[in-house]
Amino acid sequence: MAATAAKYAEFAAREAHGVSPAYERLSLAVSRDEEVLARLDTLPPIKRQPNLLFGVVRFLGGPVEEPAAFHDYAVANWAAIETEIRTRTTQTNEVGRCAVLLPVFAALPQPLALLEVGASAGLCLYPDRYAYRYGDHVVGSGEPVLECVATGVAPPSGIPDVVWRAGLDLNPLEVTDSADVAWLDALIWPEHTHRRARLRAAAAVAAAEPPLLVRGDLVDDLPALATQAPADATLVVFHNSVMYQVPAPRREAFAEVVRRLPGHWIANEAPDVLPYDTLPKPPSEALHNVLALDGMPLAWTRSHGQTIIWFA
Repeated sequence: MAATAAKYAEFAAREAHGVSPAYERLSLAVSRDEEVLARLDTLPPIKRQPNLLFGVVRFLGGPVEEPAAFHDYAVANWAAIETEIRTRTTQTNEVGRCAVLLPVFAALPQPLALLEVGASAGLCLYPDRYAYRYGDHVVGSGEPVLECVATGVAPPSGIPDVVWRAGLDLNPLEVTDSADVAWLDALIWPEHTHRRARLRAAAAVAAAEPPLLVRGDLVDDLPALATQAPADATLVVFHNSVMYQVPAPRREAFAEVVRRLPGHWIANEAPDVLPYDTLPKPPSEALHNVLALDGMPLAWTRSHGQTIIWFA
C-alpha cells in the first residue's frame, strides 16, 4: 500500500495544495487510511488515481469534503465504487486549457484543422468560440471567458480560424447525454464553481455544433482520421493531460505516428510523460505540465489552464 499512499500524499502536496483545500485534506486522509488503501490496491495501478476515486464518489452522490464521512461511505459502498472505477477514466475535458493552447494555435498558419487525441466530449475543440482574459487583455467575445495568468509571452491578438474539428477517444462522451455531462461535472473539484459554470457554457457551444468524435485508438486510428482534415488547412494534432494513462510503449508509437503526419503536434502533458532533452527547473513544487510544439518544449502550464509560464 506504500506506493498508493505516496500517490495520494503527492496529489495533496503538488496538485490540490492551494487549489482545492477539500481535496488536499481528503488526499492526505486517504494516504493514511489503511482500509481504503487496501481496497484501492485491488485495482490496476492506473485505476488508483485520486481524481478517479474522488470523481466516482461524487458521481455516486457520496461525500468528498469531510474525510471521516468519505471513509465511511467508501467502505460501505466499495462494490459500487469499484464497478464505476473499473469502467470509467478521468475524462476531465477542462476547457480552461484552451487558454494555454491559444498562443500556439494563433501563431500557426491559418486556417486550422484541429484533431484532439483523448478528446472526451470535445470541449477543447472550440478555442475559436470562447473568450480569454490574460490580465487586462481580453481576446475574443464568446462564452465562457477563460482566465489565465501569462508570463513571458504576449497574449495573442486574436482567436484562431478553425475550419474543421475532430476528436479521437476510446470512450467519447456526448454533451447531449445527461449522464455523460454528470460524469464531467463529477470530475470537477468541489470548490470550483467557476469551472462548473464554464463546463455548462462550453457544453452549450458543443451541443449547438457537435464535433466529429470518433471512438478509436490513438495509434491505430489516428492516421485515418487525420486524412479527413481539409487539405487547405493546417492540421494540428493536440492533447491535454492524456498520455499518463497510456502505457509507455504506446506513447512512443503515438509519437512516431504523429511526427509522420502533415501539420503540427501540440502536447500539454506532465514532464515525465514525454521525453525532452532538456527542461528548465519548474517554477515551484506544484505540478506543472509542459506545453510543447512538434517535440520542442515551450512553457510550463498548470493543469486547469490557469497559468502559462513561457521559457522557450
